[in-house]
Amino acid sequence: MGVSRQQAVENRHAIVAAAEKLFRERGVDAVGLAELMKAAGFTQGGFYNHFKSKDALVAAVMEKAMEEGGEAFATQFASSRSTDADPVKQNIEWYLSAEHRENIEAGCPLSGFVGDARRFGDGARGSYAEGLAANLELFAKVIEEREGVSEGSRRKAIAVFSQMVGTLLLSRAVADTDPALADEILDEGRQHLLSTLDTQPGTQAQSHGRARRSKPGRT
Repeated sequence: MGVSRQQAVENRHAIVAAAEKLFRERGVDAVGLAELMKAAGFTQGGFYNHFKSKDALVAAVMEKAMEEGGEAFATQFASSRSTDADPVKQNIEWYLSAEHRENIEAGCPLSGFVGDARRFGDGARGSYAEGLAANLELFAKVIEEREGVSEGSRRKAIAVFSQMVGTLLLSRAVADTDPALADEILDEGRQHLLSTLDTQPGTQAQSHGRARRSKPGRT
């Protein structure tokens, strides 16, 4: 008996999900087709019923990961707004938390796949680049909304997010061998970003503008 179209779709989704988990944990090159198909609950021979090549699977994994990561990012910002929390600071606190550091399987895909991205095929690299661009665009809009000025928001978004990713990756790199150092990197990186966020050019301009408008006697 053949497999129904719906079952084939579900099987494909199961393969992509298993591959994403293994790729995040071990890196794309370290995972073979036999291993990932076993993890998905299928035989290796069934792989080519769903994908032409491993590169095609990696592209599907990247498309899924970037879409879900973008949705999670947007949801987090929307949740911050609904509670009147500072969306940028709340995002930094989450991103540079021990919980996120340990959540390699389902954390931010931009940091989760950054080490592999340059070795991907064209399709997967394209999905990663599009995901990064969309993330930075959203981050810049949130910063612009937070500060009330558009000038410098994209520059700040790139600088802040790059520091977040770098801090997270360094902390993850030594978490198993030197937990104290890993925590120190995470804590210092988080505190530095939080403490400097309001002193960068965009916020300074806004603050100075408010100060000028509030002085008595000005016309």
